[in-house]
Amino acid sequence: MKRTLLLGLLTTWVSCANAQDAYVIGLSGALTGPNAGVYAPVVEGIKLYVDHLNGKGGVNGRQIRLLIQDNSGEPSKAAADAKRFLSQDNVIMVVNTSLSSTYAPMVSESKRAGVPLLFAGAVCPKEVYPPADELQFCTTAFTPGYDTRMAFTVIKEMAKEPVRIGFAAMAIPISRAEMDYAASVAKQMNMTPVETQISPPPAPDYTPFATKLKDANPNWIYSWSPWISEVRTFEALRRIGWQGPYVTIAHIPAEEELVRLKDPNFIVFGANALFQDNQPGHRDIREAAKNAKLSYSVEQMAEGWIAGMAIEQALKNSGWPPAPEKLVKSMNDLKVDLKGLRDGGIEWTKDNHFRAKQSYRVYRWDPAKQAIVRVKDWTEIGAK
Repeated sequence: MKRTLLLGLLTTWVSCANAQDAYVIGLSGALTGPNAGVYAPVVEGIKLYVDHLNGKGGVNGRQIRLLIQDNSGEPSKAAADAKRFLSQDNVIMVVNTSLSSTYAPMVSESKRAGVPLLFAGAVCPKEVYPPADELQFCTTAFTPGYDTRMAFTVIKEMAKEPVRIGFAAMAIPISRAEMDYAASVAKQMNMTPVETQISPPPAPDYTPFATKLKDANPNWIYSWSPWISEVRTFEALRRIGWQGPYVTIAHIPAEEELVRLKDPNFIVFGANALFQDNQPGHRDIREAAKNAKLSYSVEQMAEGWIAGMAIEQALKNSGWPPAPEKLVKSMNDLKVDLKGLRDGGIEWTKDNHFRAKQSYRVYRWDPAKQAIVRVKDWTEIGAK
């Protein structure tokens, strides 16, 4: 099924190859590789939105030609994709849906060409925060700094005894840096950091890392990394007998994983509302998915759908004919109503390519109800 997705996505552009009269966008994503489970659904969600939009006539009466390439999370492939998009395909926007290790080469190519780079499902880099880099934008729900402050808001409210906290990270720069930041926040809040374990991306066995965490005797653990590291570290901890609360960011698979794990102390928080909240935006996605042959569940489409909504509005405001400089101007003054998919919408200004506010909901599994329950409603985390 996943191979079918990859082939389908990589050939998306072929059907429109002769459509010269179109908005052309290039997307480089981790469709294969160890972290594809987090990124490929986002790409599929973007494609779902673009196909749905094109089926209704496109934007400003023009189709969107979406070129999709698989970088497998490898910087060299991401660099090659960006060069091809910008030198051969003449795209007006580049989209990154991959690991942070792919950012540098794509940023470099984007700057050289003067074309905007959108991070969609790829963690928001600090360059989109005020004062924002002129060409970098982000629609992704999770983001460094804000996420950790929310995690500690949850821990502070739920902890019933002095907190001894362990951290689980993946050996990629942005995850390691966030755990360093988390340790500093813990100390500021009179909590005691006891251990940080950093696993390779991904590890064949998470037991050694879980064992070292358990041996440090934490009563809370916080993880901020790609989902495979977050959830497998948690499962390894449970196998070796650690039963404390584990807090992590709600990545793409979180809703289904809460149901699978059925553990009340596995606590997730995210800026996207889960599908069980049944907002208007969720209903739109379900309707569009009815006639689509998805490789991933509809519950994993929101992140890509949100990126598609932002892309549509940016193109609509930039008019026709397309040009990167017109698109950048449009993206510097952008508002998108997300129909309940988040608390508030996408709102970019010249100085802020992140959003006007970042809010989170918190969820866990309730054994008594045999259902996911909301632990905490929308909570806004202010600027640093």
